[in-house]
Amino acid sequence: MKHTKRKWRGVAPLSKGLLAAALAVGSFLIPAGASHADSNSTIRVALYADIGSKYKSTVPAVTLLSTQSFTLLSGQAGSAPLVSVPAQKQIRVSLDGYRVKVMEVSSWQTAADAAKKLQSTSDKPQIFAISRNGATVYQLYTGVYASEAAAKDGLTRVVKAGLSIPADQTPAVKGNKHLSAGRYSSEQETDVALNSLTAAGLDAWKVFLTGNDGSAQVEVWVGEAANDSDLTAVQAAVSTAAPQFTVSVATSPGLILRKDAGLDFSSETQADHYLVSGSNAKFLAAGSEVGIQLVERSKRTYRGNLELSNLSGSLAVINVVPLEQYLYAVVGGEVSSSWPEEALKAQAVAARSYALSQGNRFDVANVVDTTLSQVYNGIGSEAPSIIKAVDTTAGEVLMSGGKVVEAVFSSNSGGMTADPSEVWANGGDVFASVPSVEDVSAAAAKKWYYVLLANGTSGYAREDNIKLTGSKTAAGLDIVTATTKDVNIRPLPVIESSVSAVGKLNPGENAVALDKVYESGSYSWIKGPYTSAELLKSLQGKTTSTLPSSISNLQVTQRGPSGRAIQVKANGQALNVKYPDMFRSAFNGLPSTLFDIVAPGSYTVLGADGATATISSSQSAGVLSASGKVNVNGSGTVVMGGDSAARVITNSSGFLFIGQGNGHGLGMSQWGVKGMADSGYDYKQILQHYYKNVTIVKE
Repeated sequence: MKHTKRKWRGVAPLSKGLLAAALAVGSFLIPAGASHADSNSTIRVALYADIGSKYKSTVPAVTLLSTQSFTLLSGQAGSAPLVSVPAQKQIRVSLDGYRVKVMEVSSWQTAADAAKKLQSTSDKPQIFAISRNGATVYQLYTGVYASEAAAKDGLTRVVKAGLSIPADQTPAVKGNKHLSAGRYSSEQETDVALNSLTAAGLDAWKVFLTGNDGSAQVEVWVGEAANDSDLTAVQAAVSTAAPQFTVSVATSPGLILRKDAGLDFSSETQADHYLVSGSNAKFLAAGSEVGIQLVERSKRTYRGNLELSNLSGSLAVINVVPLEQYLYAVVGGEVSSSWPEEALKAQAVAARSYALSQGNRFDVANVVDTTLSQVYNGIGSEAPSIIKAVDTTAGEVLMSGGKVVEAVFSSNSGGMTADPSEVWANGGDVFASVPSVEDVSAAAAKKWYYVLLANGTSGYAREDNIKLTGSKTAAGLDIVTATTKDVNIRPLPVIESSVSAVGKLNPGENAVALDKVYESGSYSWIKGPYTSAELLKSLQGKTTSTLPSSISNLQVTQRGPSGRAIQVKANGQALNVKYPDMFRSAFNGLPSTLFDIVAPGSYTVLGADGATATISSSQSAGVLSASGKVNVNGSGTVVMGGDSAARVITNSSGFLFIGQGNGHGLGMSQWGVKGMADSGYDYKQILQHYYKNVTIVKE
């Protein structure tokens, strides 16, 4: 397909999280195996987890809350609930790992002041409260650390932090090795044992665990040793201080109950805090239909269960949720609930197909909750119209060659979807470049004039602040004026509060209208200008090519079937990237690779002999006009292209990227789906337009 030069166009900013790409930059398509998840089963969504190079999002602790009571239980099938958490009661959960015990004091404020000093460091502080002989004492820790060595490094930093630590105390590394002081059949017996141990000066806690028969059990554990040598020392201390107890090494996974006193370092607020203990420990927070709120994940509320476990030395939180209920939130996170029903149904089928094709891509999970998979923001993204669309298409998926299609999609393809060769260079016969003219449905109602002021400044003014005077320049360009006082002239066709206007226009003052464009957004956009230094910094690590010391020329030299850039040259040298879609991140995070590059400080002329020459803003050029040959200056010169679009040459030495679309562009275009639905297409017609050689079947 021959690429034709596009006029500069723009569009309104996206709403409701539509910056969705089924796969993030750098992802690749994998064939969906013949075996795939059951559409009637649950799906595992990683919210927090360290899965190495595949995904990493971690947090020291999570805070859980629900408007109805929920339970904590082990991951063992058929096990009895261990803890019932009342409605509106906040609890915290973290990993029983390596920590640094900084100090133990009787004043909460003393502990909080020290915690504030540590708060901005990598050694995250935590305050726990413990009762000794009826009095509350406060224990300040840092961590959790992934290893004993990392905790020792943390200890070194804590010692150097300038904290006021009591003279009789020395910060020390603590760990996840404990002694069991027995299993108890009643709460009263448990409390008696616990109080006896803490009164003797020992650290001890109540622990909830599941017996071999699945029953709920309670033990009291003593000590928090980092290694076997430390554990032997704890055992000796118990023999001396509390000889009435016979202790043994705790080996079962358990939930250690501690009292969190560090929810807020400004005022004392306490909550139950459960430590997930055991190398293979796995526990569930099982909620009701109203879901459980995860405060650290933007206070989102999730259906299903939250699985809490130890993964690679950090706390993993996996949402285990029925697939169809997962889709309620995914469709709501990807598109607006106000969109036509057929658009919502198309999104539901595509999202279901994508989810079912993933297998165990993330080892402990099928998908993650970001655009690395699909946007998943929990119950807050649901709406009646979306639930109806998901329920109406329940079980329906896209199939090709006997396999569920990995139905990737993007926000806006800019009028033409991508060919696999333009994205990750693979994808099979399901994906091909197809027209998506309905993408323009994302365009803003208001356009912007690109204007040249009398003082030589150029920029953009929104059309409702500008009117035509009826006059034109000798070149036929419209002359405009302002309709109100102090109309801001913006550097790009979009209002950005953090970016100052480049000028102003008042009624009676004239400007030349060089072009009229859409507001920069999802359908079309303008980014930059980026200087040579900014581009070189962004290119670092994203190209295998040797970068020049300065970029004086930057051009798209090869395009794919849809017109997307697949080769870009700097100073005549190709910038080699791993796959074409990587040009988005290579050039400061462009919305898409469907772009042109313009150097505002220069222009290229085509001579009668077919030769081209580039004229910079500091040069003058001879031009043959109606009155003969004349010389024109570079800066301030208005240049009109063959398509009658005009621009002014400025003193800028950077590069503008003028493009269309948002996302990788492969597969379904969400804004195109909306446009097709607005035009009367049903969801099956829409899906079979964007995905080739597919059938829609009910699993």
